[in-house]
Amino acid sequence: MKSFTYERPDTPAAAAAAVAGTPNAKFIAGGTNLLDLMKLQIETPAHLVDVNGLGLDTVEPTGEGGLRIGALVRNTDLAAHPRVRKDYAVLSRALLAGASGQLRNKATTAGNLLQRTRCPYFYDTAQACNKRQPGSGCSALDGVSRSLAVIGSSEACIATHPGDLAVAMRVLDATVETVDGKGNERTIPMAEFHRLPGDKPNLDTTLRPGELITAVTLPKPVAGTHIYRKVRDRASYAYALVSVAAILRKDGSGHVAFGGVAPKPWRVEAAEADLQKGAKAVTDKVFSGAKPTEDNAFKLKLAERTLTAALTQARA
Repeated sequence: MKSFTYERPDTPAAAAAAVAGTPNAKFIAGGTNLLDLMKLQIETPAHLVDVNGLGLDTVEPTGEGGLRIGALVRNTDLAAHPRVRKDYAVLSRALLAGASGQLRNKATTAGNLLQRTRCPYFYDTAQACNKRQPGSGCSALDGVSRSLAVIGSSEACIATHPGDLAVAMRVLDATVETVDGKGNERTIPMAEFHRLPGDKPNLDTTLRPGELITAVTLPKPVAGTHIYRKVRDRASYAYALVSVAAILRKDGSGHVAFGGVAPKPWRVEAAEADLQKGAKAVTDKVFSGAKPTEDNAFKLKLAERTLTAALTQARA
């Protein structure tokens, strides 16, 4: 690991200013992803700005009947929060499907949304990766791509977003709150927070340089059965091949988002009108335009079967 300097600002705006004003600076909270990347020298920040002392670790009701989740709320605490378990169960279930108990005790809400891809070529510094080193190429295009994207990718990158939390946040229509170094605040809909790779796969989100996440806000609860189903190669401590976050109602209506299939949580609202027709009708629309590789074409059928299981669970 390369040497770096370190500071702990007193306010969110000061933290944002420190990162914006210092070349190659990074925020650090739980560090469950960043420190691993630093050890591998995939990330080599010259300066770390510790945000743990900023008081962004509370869960509070909003005036509109929703919930405001501080950026530093730990995954374990969020999954166990009574209001989350009661009104946003899909979020609790998604969190408990991720990582391990030890990691959930450290990982934060904002850090989870910002975690980098687990594409094996991103982690192997001997391989070309446009996300790690822009312009170097994408070894995954002609490599082993079983776990990678079937839709939303580009000729520059076929990596997937690895998280579970973001998929649940997407089906809940969450919004991300931020602040910059001048104290300016901004709200970003979850649908617009993660970027597709296009020709700039090194940019994972629409955050501006130095912009700090302060909270994630959930709207008023949506009625229905909250389901999170995650299909993976082993029963725990593994990333999704396909996941489904769903809120399904008795009349057949509902909301559905998919994980493990794209560079961002994948939701096509127009397809949700077909939920009463069954999973195939929905996934045909959701994955219209998919470009799977020979290795990962199975994900299309797997997504349909996973949604079928969720629909069956909701009916039961």
